[in-house]
Amino acid sequence: MGTEGSTVLSPLWRGLPPIAPSAVSNSAACALPPRFEAVRTARRFTRSTLQQWDLPGLFDDVALVVSELVTNSMRYALPADPMGTAGEAPVRLHLMRWTSRLVCAVRDPSEESPVAGEADAGAECGRGLFLVESFSDTWGWHPLAGALRGKVVWALFRLPDALD
Repeated sequence: MGTEGSTVLSPLWRGLPPIAPSAVSNSAACALPPRFEAVRTARRFTRSTLQQWDLPGLFDDVALVVSELVTNSMRYALPADPMGTAGEAPVRLHLMRWTSRLVCAVRDPSEESPVAGEADAGAECGRGLFLVESFSDTWGWHPLAGALRGKVVWALFRLPDALD
């Protein structure tokens, strides 16, 4: 990954102050199997990664957002043959840390835009992206470019000032 994480994530930086290349700290990625147990795998990966990065206090909010994004990918974005070409995992979780920001991004094979449902407190579904919006500083999505097919849905968290 380059200094902005990836060209896949370049739309994420629009409207934010630029980050110096020296501010890039860490990144980690996890391939997720096309099963709902992948949500548990994503949460464990998130916990382990945040602990390695000395950010365990962010786990609750980040894990909730990761859970929602991965659940949406598993529920709405997987094709009938989820393993796709060459056995590649269809869903990937990426965590990227800079000095002042943390981004979680979920890549999936669907080119359909994520749809935020009504935030009806009694509804069983449709609240996931409302929760993502509520617990992260901002979120968005964009289609993948080039040979990659699908989309990336991302959420950004500003890190506490003490970490700058």
